[in-house]
Parts: sequence; C-alpha cells; structure tokens
Amino acid sequence: MRTSPRRILLLAAGALALAACGGTTDDTTTTAATGAQVALAEGDAGAFLVDADGMALYLFTADTPGTSTCTGACLEAWPALTTDGAPTAGAGVDGALLGTLTRDDGTTQVTYADLPLYRFASDMAPGDTAGQGVNDVWFLVAADGTALGADTGADGGMDDGMDDDADGGSDAGGYSY
Repeated sequence: MRTSPRRILLLAAGALALAACGGTTDDTTTTAATGAQVALAEGDAGAFLVDADGMALYLFTADTPGTSTCTGACLEAWPALTTDGAPTAGAGVDGALLGTLTRDDGTTQVTYADLPLYRFASDMAPGDTAGQGVNDVWFLVAADGTALGADTGADGGMDDGMDDDADGGSDAGGYSY
C-alpha cells in the first residue's frame, strides 16, 4: 500500500502535536504546589493574621513551638491551616516567621513564629473574630506572632485553659480542649 505525501505530512504534524502536549522529565517545568497565603487584616481587636480568604487565624496557647496539640473534636471546631506548598507572606506579614510542621495525620500545617495556625469554625465570613479569647486559650495572632489581647499575667505565662475552680469540670465553655 502506497502512502501519499499528504498523509505523511498529516502523520508528522500529528506526531509533533502529541510531542508538544506530552510531559517532560525536566523538574523545572513541573507545576509547584500552591502554598497557603497569610496576610494581615485590621479589626476591632487590632491587626491580626488572616488566610487567603480573609478568615481570621488563631493560635492555641496549649501548643508548644513546632507542635500542635489540637486533635479530634478540637480540629472540628478549630481547623488547622494546612498547605500543599511553602506558605507565602502577604501584606504586613513577616515571611521569616512563616513555617510549617507535619501533623500526626501527615498534613502540613502552617506556623507563624513556630506556633501552629488555626481557623475557627464559627467564623462565617472574612473579618469575623468569634474565636478571639475563647476559654482564654484561643487568640488572634498579631503581626509579631504573639497572641493578640492575651493576658500573660504577672508570671509571663498564659492561662493553660484547665479547670481553675475545683468543680471537676472543664471551664472550656462547651469546648473540652
């Protein structure tokens, strides 16, 4: 069977088109994962960190640098700010304070000043800060990485959120973490 020159040109053009659409093994051309963005917003409580959607970000005073202690039901109320790549600093945020940690479930959580960042499930719209001061252990995060409005007391430490009135129950106001 004889192949016409026109058919050869069509086959060659098709092969070139497929090659152009094909992948490459050069790692420099792969699409990088998008990292979470952290920015600064202004509200009634002052300037505080927000995610890319403008939702307030919180720290949990029971956490220690580089470690999240919020698991289970706690994470349902306080979802961790996770990322698929390196987090990026938006306006007013010190990029040197941004980092990540690996949670027990393998997800990567964004940290600021080495403390894990969370959202509050009851915050429904950008600018909501319903989680501010909950149980004296959840606080908005200031631009310098400190707990905005937290009373550190005379000893310099923050309240641990544990039961302080000897009634045997949690003082967590419906949140047992």
